[in-house]
Amino acid sequence: MSDFSACQRIIENISRVIVGKRDVIEMLLVALLGDGHVLLEDVPGLGKTLLAKSLARSIGGTFKRVQFTPDLLPSDITGFNVYNQQSGMFIYQSGPVSTNVLVADEINRTIPRTQASLLESMEERQVTVDGKTHILPQPFFVMATQNPIELEGTFPLPEAQLDRFLLKIHLGYPDRNEEISILNRFQEEDPLPGLNPVTEPEDIVELQQIRKKILVSRPVQEYITDIVRATRGNPALRYGASPRGSLGLMRSGQALAALRGRDYVLPDDIKYLAGPVLAHRLILKEEERLRGGRAEDVLEEIIRQQPVPAISG
Repeated sequence: MSDFSACQRIIENISRVIVGKRDVIEMLLVALLGDGHVLLEDVPGLGKTLLAKSLARSIGGTFKRVQFTPDLLPSDITGFNVYNQQSGMFIYQSGPVSTNVLVADEINRTIPRTQASLLESMEERQVTVDGKTHILPQPFFVMATQNPIELEGTFPLPEAQLDRFLLKIHLGYPDRNEEISILNRFQEEDPLPGLNPVTEPEDIVELQQIRKKILVSRPVQEYITDIVRATRGNPALRYGASPRGSLGLMRSGQALAALRGRDYVLPDDIKYLAGPVLAHRLILKEEERLRGGRAEDVLEEIIRQQPVPAISG
């Protein structure tokens, strides 16, 4: 298969800054190769922004961060036109969305109209200002964060926007040894400024195209379809996953297979990725939610009930 060793170099490079969390770093690469975006839900202070900066430095790309607040306007993200008195023309002033890696910090703290301004960028890789379309840099990767604790003053992301995120993952607290390693690593200096690129943005775009050629056999396609379709008829769910969820699971499976040195997707890849890809796309029924039910638990039960196809490598 084509050489995806650049991705392993990126993982190792990020690990020079981020202690542990190799599985989370791998998931970021899955989303990046899958040409998708990531939603990180966790408490503040766990290194989400540091993780995104490390990724941007590792791929030699640009990085921007937007702190989402209730008074943030769509133009604060997409940019706006400025009148130039000398030329007598309006000139487009690009916003922070014109970057390779964008961190949308606490995305659920801004109004839905501003949240929606990201939709075109995330889906089409472009922004439209005053009727004129501007193409975004490639690759374009959004890592949005939201705090699961502070509910006051937040605006839950609508289903349409949640569906635009390929993966939803959790960083989680470090264990005791990892936290001691963090103290040692950052005791004298921040390792981030010394982090050098190990690849270039153009290489990532090329790998995104090569990833599409990773084989997804008919049995694996059927396995993906059966899992997704089972979410639509589950009695605990008001809404199941859409075909975008099926496509997301396939793309993620291809990316994970490439990272693990295979040119074909295994059913185990799909089982491993089903939670991060599908859980945030499922809407529980109100009575189930009031009983303390979770979409993740419903999905786990669905996966347990699906027969796993036998695939020989």
